Amino acid sequence: MVALFEPIQIGANRLQHRVVLAPLTRLRADENHVIPPDLAIEYYSQRATPGGLLISEGILISEDAGGFPGTPAIYTEEQISAWSKVTQAVHAKGGTIFAQIWHSGRAGTALYTKNHTPPVAPSPIPARGLNVFLNNQPFETPRELSIDEIQDVIQEFVTAAKNAIKAGFDGVELHGANGFLLDQFINSQSNKRTDEYGGSIKNRTRLIFEVADALIDAIGVERTAYRFSPWGGNADVKDDTPYQTWSYILEHLNPKLAYVHFVEPRDDYVRATPDFENSLDPFRKIWKGPFISAGGYSTNPELISSVAEEKPRNLIAVGRAFIANPDLVERLKHQWPLNKYNRDTFYTPGAKGYTDYAFYEPKD
Repeated sequence: MVALFEPIQIGANRLQHRVVLAPLTRLRADENHVIPPDLAIEYYSQRATPGGLLISEGILISEDAGGFPGTPAIYTEEQISAWSKVTQAVHAKGGTIFAQIWHSGRAGTALYTKNHTPPVAPSPIPARGLNVFLNNQPFETPRELSIDEIQDVIQEFVTAAKNAIKAGFDGVELHGANGFLLDQFINSQSNKRTDEYGGSIKNRTRLIFEVADALIDAIGVERTAYRFSPWGGNADVKDDTPYQTWSYILEHLNPKLAYVHFVEPRDDYVRATPDFENSLDPFRKIWKGPFISAGGYSTNPELISSVAEEKPRNLIAVGRAFIANPDLVERLKHQWPLNKYNRDTFYTPGAKGYTDYAFYEPKD
């Protein structure tokens, strides 16, 4: 556990350990996409530690970003005010918190856009399969974004990032993973455009760089980060050359960001069978700054310390185990046993399965 509890610099923030709260959709927001302030304050502050990094659940950037019922947003003053109470509570405990901001693209639905317009995507190709967040209904056929609309989306990310800083977040993590809009542009299966945003790796990743550059100009490099999932597969995304594609991304982002955050191929939450053939190691070698990895640590917690020991500059983002163990950092530090998580309450309203997990009480 030595490396796991060594300090590391993330942007302007000096962390005291490398255990990170992964971004976790919990679907507790109301019909106006406002988090329940009291519950959310307790939820995040329970998991805040001196010098520890929390990454928020995905926060919608605009009224047309799609999403699902219960997802929070950050485009109104009411939403910003609710989040500011969360960041104040985290800072009061000495913690650091980044906002993950996202646009669902074709993974969303017309039910949750401003005027019930179809979801948008790089290409008018519906994801195959069923949308588990929409009562297992088929994914809708999206509308292809025009060049002008792509520029509008970039500005929506900028506005959301500025709003996040206004709300007191220490930085912003761009959600470029898990089959959502930015990830849809990256992957060759979901992006069949023939203009400057499609075709080659250079073109399919163009939006990734344009959004990063816009945020860096707006809020600073030390406050900007990215999340990626080369083998995510969620919402039917797939790339023909993942090592080449994401290596190109990292080579052209180096060393612009506060950190990069990658989902392990062995992630066992979304995928039916963990992938043990592929590895994040080639990406770790390219990236010169802090590198966060997530996926598969909750069901194999011994990996948390071993990856931290073996991979320089690596932080470990934990999801399900952090849901069930608000004091996860202390439990890992002292090797105390972990609570089991209840999957049935991941996405249900209220405090049950959200703020009612027990803290460890050492026996005399």
